[in-house]
Amino acid sequence: MSVIRIPSPRSVIDRRALVEAIEAVVARESAAKGRKQIVDLLRAALEDGRAEIARRLVAKPSAGHEVAEAQAYLVDQLVRVIHDHVSTHVYPAMNRSTGERLTIIAVGGYGRGEMAPHSDVDIAFVTPIKQTAWCEQVIEAMLYFLWDLSLKIGHSSRSVDDMVRMSRSDLTIRTAMLEGRYVWGDQHLYEDVRARFWKDVVAGTERQFVVEKLAEREERHKRMGDSRYVVEPNVKEGKGGLRDLHTLYWIGKYIHKVRDPSELVDVGLLTQKEYRAFRRAENFFWAVRCHLHTITRRAEDRLTFDLQREVAMRMNYADRPGKSAVERFMQMFFLQAKMVGTLTGVFLAQLDDQIAKKQPRGLLAGFRARSRMVKGYKVFGGRIMAPSDNWFEADPVRLIEIFVLADREGLEIHPETMRLVSRDSALIREDVRRDPRANELFMELLTSRNNPETALRSFNEAGVFGRFVTEFGRVNAQMQFDMYHHYTVDEHTIRAIGLLARIEKGELKQDHPLSHEIIHKVRSRRALYTAVLLHDIAKGRGGDHSELGAEIALRLCPRFGLDEEETELVSWLVLQHLLLSATAFKRDLSDAKTITDFVAVVQSVDRLRQLTILTIVDIRAVGPGTWNSWKRQLISELYGAAEERLRLGHVEYGREKRVAAKKKAVIAHDPGNEALVEELGGQFADAYWIAEPDDVIGKNLAQFHASRDEPLSILSEYYPARGATLVTVIASDHPGLFYRIAGGIHLAGGNIIDARIHTTRTGRAVDNFLIQDPLGRPFREESQLARLSASIENALANRIKILPQLVARPDARPRADAFEVRPRVLVDNKASNRLTVVEVNARDRPALLNRLAHALFESKLMVHSAHIDTYGERAADTFYVTDLLGEKLTSATRIKALERRLLEAASEGSLTEAVA
Repeated sequence: MSVIRIPSPRSVIDRRALVEAIEAVVARESAAKGRKQIVDLLRAALEDGRAEIARRLVAKPSAGHEVAEAQAYLVDQLVRVIHDHVSTHVYPAMNRSTGERLTIIAVGGYGRGEMAPHSDVDIAFVTPIKQTAWCEQVIEAMLYFLWDLSLKIGHSSRSVDDMVRMSRSDLTIRTAMLEGRYVWGDQHLYEDVRARFWKDVVAGTERQFVVEKLAEREERHKRMGDSRYVVEPNVKEGKGGLRDLHTLYWIGKYIHKVRDPSELVDVGLLTQKEYRAFRRAENFFWAVRCHLHTITRRAEDRLTFDLQREVAMRMNYADRPGKSAVERFMQMFFLQAKMVGTLTGVFLAQLDDQIAKKQPRGLLAGFRARSRMVKGYKVFGGRIMAPSDNWFEADPVRLIEIFVLADREGLEIHPETMRLVSRDSALIREDVRRDPRANELFMELLTSRNNPETALRSFNEAGVFGRFVTEFGRVNAQMQFDMYHHYTVDEHTIRAIGLLARIEKGELKQDHPLSHEIIHKVRSRRALYTAVLLHDIAKGRGGDHSELGAEIALRLCPRFGLDEEETELVSWLVLQHLLLSATAFKRDLSDAKTITDFVAVVQSVDRLRQLTILTIVDIRAVGPGTWNSWKRQLISELYGAAEERLRLGHVEYGREKRVAAKKKAVIAHDPGNEALVEELGGQFADAYWIAEPDDVIGKNLAQFHASRDEPLSILSEYYPARGATLVTVIASDHPGLFYRIAGGIHLAGGNIIDARIHTTRTGRAVDNFLIQDPLGRPFREESQLARLSASIENALANRIKILPQLVARPDARPRADAFEVRPRVLVDNKASNRLTVVEVNARDRPALLNRLAHALFESKLMVHSAHIDTYGERAADTFYVTDLLGEKLTSATRIKALERRLLEAASEGSLTEAVA
């Protein structure tokens, strides 16, 4: 396609008028003297053209192809005008030799005739032989004009022989030349270039090109996150994006010499319906990419959270009940990315088939693999295929059966059969959904002991999953607009099922020792797999997804063939699937009431096991970095305490016995602690012995003994058991100590994930903090630990102004501004027998904890422990507090005042006001 055709081309750029204006300047001033005026004319034409294209994008916000082609058309006309001006007025040549010929070829995306507003302009200047002086002058002058227009030019200047040699040796150059399109200059030379490229570069290298292109694609996918469902996708380079579509076209073009994607149908690589899907996806992605470039005014291809809202608005997406405009837009994005994945699978398998059909010759001709039959299906070359075109129409239950057989036998489904499956998936109606055999087959697929993740992903991408379980179809490509969830709901669920299967096989023993130990003790593995499938099934419906999901489970489980007891268990697990993590991460596990309340809801050891495994795979499947040793430790601790309570069936020992047992454990951990326990044990209150682990108590006692005469002692060390850094501060207790320490830790770049605050009977504060960096990693380096201690010391000595420095710190999550998190305060007097529990939810930012701690100090409250958790952009900070007399906060007036003060501290505006 040499000539790009667009609607109303002269409203984008009027080449004739521009040429006349330039010639008038040359006639009046000469080419050299009028150069600035000519550049101004070209720049005005470029800006006017871009403005017209931007106007068209606003008028037709989904017209991706039209806008991308208009952009390439605009650049074409400018290149032609510049070439003609340079070769006519700047360096005219009266009698050119055969070597003084030049052809201008658009390559890469520009060669395809599609460009976003700020895409690179890739141009190949080709000459018949080594460049002559005239060719060099023309190329150089053209490039200076293009650079003066602030276009980002990627250019090469080569002879035809050089082009052939370099295309052979470099895959990137070969791919760029594959897209080569004549723009201007010597057309006969262009035809020579094309002929040499196909004859001397392509011929005989087709298979090698396919292998290298697919390897390049795999490498790119790994670099971009290796999932088409990441919540901040790259429109161009990401899995399921434009580059994947381009790869299909390149392969088709290289092997079959197609000149246009529509010809992929003629050569049998896509059906007409698949080609239409190809064009729809490409059009959508081009529209999104053009909007991104227009909004940011640069070549931005990453659809980040802060840009998602604006692109959704520009593309006219609106809010619907249960789904915001941005979630609807991103769902469409992921559905298109999913379609690209389906097309890629079908295309490559079809290509493989075409290559395989080339009969072997000679002696090997008689040694072809033989086909076999499995349950009426033909199996050949590791693939299973339907025996006839109406196979699924005759019995739609076979649409599920084929995936079960493929999983059972370790086979791939043949691409032609996958096409039939996608075509006939609409045959799954209510009668099939109610069919006992269909549901039995589905449960076999879900609970497969082979590879349920791969099987279910294929089942989902073929469109059968969402048809058979319509509730799952509703969360297909459903994104969650926050910084915590990395994947869409369906992808998250399928990954969680895959993790469950791997834990059951013993593959994740090192990462999940608790799950490995208890998974074979659950009474119903069917119930566990079904609970993982349904735990997020009601997202995007509005309301509490746990409650709505529990109701859906009561409806679906009997259909799946689960008995009454299993149905009740699944419904309970879905209802309570956030209970264990909320208790482990937001509550004080050393407080007996925490365990009592948790056990009252769980009620049985089997439920506890099922809930623990569900919680672990749910957190782990959220995305990379969400699971760490600290969370593993807290969940194990809660599981151990709850399991013991459920097994023994009675409340904990009396406080005296618990304290005595802990003292024995401290000595057993290190016999050298015996003298310290004997000497210092009486100075620590019972609450200290109950709250702290025995190894931490041993460290605290040694530090306390060594620092007797010092006003301040700070010890920072890596604590591998918790995957964090332990910071212990021992000082004379005084009001405001906690918020100052918290400020010092944050200024050193640390995040507090847990804090326990104690006062000895002699009035000394012993405060233990667990610290990680903003990416959830512990501080280990000596320099980091020294910086932590120094920062805390400076904060306590009042040498630094904490709040202004905290506010000035850059946010660890700069795009969190795209989200609105309404601050919320909950004061609970029932969660603990001795303490008031205060929970604050707000947008996470550097000064938040310091402000909240300061608000508690101003409210004349003592903090006994703090539990800090973040879910992407949202912070959930829980404090166990009493008044200065050690009593719970019971006055309604005082609780209201505390809520008001904490809401003010948590709100965005309060920070800058406080600094001012």
